[in-house]
Amino acid sequence: MSKKAEKQSDVGQPVITIGLFGHVDHGKTTLTEKLSGKWTDTHSEELKRGITIRLGYADAIFRKCTKCNEYTVAEQCPKCKGPTEILRKVSFVDAPGHESLMATMLSGATIIDGALLLVAANEKCPQPQTREHLMSLKIIGIQNVVVIQNKIDLVSEEEALDNYKQIRKFLELGDFADAPVIPISAQYGININLLIEAIEERIKTPHRDANKEPVFLVARSFDINRPGSDPEKLSGGVLGGGLVQGKLKAGETIEIRPGRKIEREGKVIFEPLSTKIVSLRAGGMNMESITPGGSAGIATLLDPSVVASDKLSGSVAGLPGKLPKVHYDLDLDTTLLKRVVGAKDKLLVDPLKQNEWLMLNVNTSATVGLVIELSKNNVKCRLKLPICAAPGSRVTISRMIANRWRLIGYGVIKA
Repeated sequence: MSKKAEKQSDVGQPVITIGLFGHVDHGKTTLTEKLSGKWTDTHSEELKRGITIRLGYADAIFRKCTKCNEYTVAEQCPKCKGPTEILRKVSFVDAPGHESLMATMLSGATIIDGALLLVAANEKCPQPQTREHLMSLKIIGIQNVVVIQNKIDLVSEEEALDNYKQIRKFLELGDFADAPVIPISAQYGININLLIEAIEERIKTPHRDANKEPVFLVARSFDINRPGSDPEKLSGGVLGGGLVQGKLKAGETIEIRPGRKIEREGKVIFEPLSTKIVSLRAGGMNMESITPGGSAGIATLLDPSVVASDKLSGSVAGLPGKLPKVHYDLDLDTTLLKRVVGAKDKLLVDPLKQNEWLMLNVNTSATVGLVIELSKNNVKCRLKLPICAAPGSRVTISRMIANRWRLIGYGVIKA
């Protein structure tokens, strides 16, 4: 383990999760690397195409100089070279900005406590996905947002000011008028200190209740064994995601819903899985137990083939018999937006229609539902992939428009 990793581990588990959102190529991954030292685009196709496809995770330790009060991620103050004290450890989720990857973005948004919205200073604001991301954050209830005007090194002072005014106007229309806007250059590390200060002031660590039943939202699942590994030395499958409430301990038995897809008597069903927690990992170190805050990994005894390639992403894990029910049909109280989010043209949202297909996102799950019943503000959908979610959970609703899923509203799961 590197010295940096050791120091990260000494601090323990992150206490908060912050998502990075914004239009494709506005600098989310570069900023994550500047704050954490980790490049989150590690998937081969991501490197090839230069965009984030899956959720990327990285931790950072926020510090403050004891002499000049400079905010930094360095042990030694870059301004006066004095010592710095640790403020808190933060976990970042780098969500994709490409319009075809909105389902992944919405999955990431459900496990965060606050958000950074990046806007490139060298492009007109808002871009389609910038608008869609901000509306999505509003719908799922994320109120603590810091807006970042990135790439100020690529524009003149006059152009930066004009772009800043565009951002402010955009935020006022989206009910985020009081959000701070911090001009930075992620590429050259300009104003990173001001950004950290704004995050510390705006995105506080929420109160956690460890006595609630644990609910772990699975955002990733994978096989950590190398091809050709000795079968007798194989490690079980790993679940990655975030604990949103309660506490999980190594050695506990957990249930995973909806679970594994199987065919029985000519029908496709999903069977809940039960397994033991072999080990827990959070904040770059092995943990005896985890609480909410930051992303975490759960090593299990599950057959690696069951979890490989994100087969269990969108599932929920917790203590046996304590999880919400699995829905094959979904009853929603709906709220539709006035205009389609993300479309270049200002399209009005038409009412929902019988037998139309909708993209539905809840927790870390993305599924498609067929409208089978309609009333004034209620809709019932038959799901292509079942979801595990409690009554009262918010579900974002998207409609296929011009070969793209576009956000048109949200629903609340009825009891």
